[in-house]
Amino acid sequence: MLTVAYLANQFPSPVEPYIAEEIAELHSRGVRVIPGTVRQPRARNSRNLRRHDEEKIVIQPVGLPVLVKALWLCVCRGSELFGLLGRILFQGRESLPQRIKALIHTLLGACYAAQLKSREIDHIHVHHGYFGSWIGMVAARLLGVDFSLTLHGSDLLLHAAYLDTKLQACRFCLTVSNYNRRYVLQHYPSIDPDKVMVARLGVTSPSAIDARPPLRRGSEITLVAVGRLHKVKDHAFLLRACAQLRARGLRLECLIAGEGPERRRLESLIRKYGLEESVTLLGHISGDQMDSLYGRADVVVLTSRSEGVPLVLMEAMARGKIVLAPAITGIPELVVSGKNGFLYQAGSQGDFVAHLLLIDSLLKKQERRRVLLPSAAESLDWVRHGARAQVHHNFNRQTNLESFADLFLQQVSARTASLPHEDFVLQQI
Repeated sequence: MLTVAYLANQFPSPVEPYIAEEIAELHSRGVRVIPGTVRQPRARNSRNLRRHDEEKIVIQPVGLPVLVKALWLCVCRGSELFGLLGRILFQGRESLPQRIKALIHTLLGACYAAQLKSREIDHIHVHHGYFGSWIGMVAARLLGVDFSLTLHGSDLLLHAAYLDTKLQACRFCLTVSNYNRRYVLQHYPSIDPDKVMVARLGVTSPSAIDARPPLRRGSEITLVAVGRLHKVKDHAFLLRACAQLRARGLRLECLIAGEGPERRRLESLIRKYGLEESVTLLGHISGDQMDSLYGRADVVVLTSRSEGVPLVLMEAMARGKIVLAPAITGIPELVVSGKNGFLYQAGSQGDFVAHLLLIDSLLKKQERRRVLLPSAAESLDWVRHGARAQVHHNFNRQTNLESFADLFLQQVSARTASLPHEDFVLQQI
């Protein structure tokens, strides 16, 4: 049986359901998957992964027995790490703190290898190109197996420390958009293009969708934003836009779902701009509540500075919602402006506000027309239809999971099948 170790920075995570879904898909193909997490999540939310709990590996905190085994493994196979240690200490442009962290992550990689050693794994796969991928790469070196990784957004575009080494060392690299693949090949020209492949994410379309827009409360427009409260999501941009829209006389309700380190700053900005009656920070919203939240939205907005291809946009479009997002990275592969949603120029407050004013005017026009002729089709109806069709055909969860598993197993099996024949003597038998 093929045995794969599957590592994430934090697993399970409510904002990264695709990791659990990929594990379940591989398991359904007869693969033994050993989930791993660098840090133990605070709350358990892995209802569909409880069968893996007894095998799941948690790297931190490191226990003394594991540390001793890791140090012994480094003594026995330390020569496998000479190249990586040389890269950390003497090469590249990384800062001193980044180099120190990489040394710590190298030790954590040895600890991960020590925990995997008795599991007889064939391959290690790591989600995201952050420090977890260095840990997985070190473990693979010490165990003499291949490793691969999936790149998403910020791990490639904003936090790419040592990514050149990871890309050189990996057996193959999956990424979520064509934009990301082009970026890798442009910025890391020594990487073999054949080992960088696109594996799209996807969502499940609701079984029953109300194709009609939500009932508006008078002339008020409801904006919904979903995402962790982090600087990269730039909710401050959204709050400034809400203040501008209010100043132009637009009545609005803005609901922001998510938790994170930016909450106190955002609360302060809401008070500063006098938006207490217009903007609500909802905190964490469970999956069961998302349908209700999307149902209230006239427009689902995204204001991130960096993204892969966001699941929140897929979820909104699958429900026939109007979306407004920045024209960055892989987002234009999902949202075709004017066809199945709207895109604004990244960083442009004026363009974002202008798009919302345009959408609001189209919504009001549509509402007036429907009063006179309920069956009248308007431009926004075609946008909603295009959104649902795009997700159904190109970002379908089950279809893309099956494609992922086919691709993953093809790459891993090609390598493991060749291993028994690499020894010259065995080739003669």
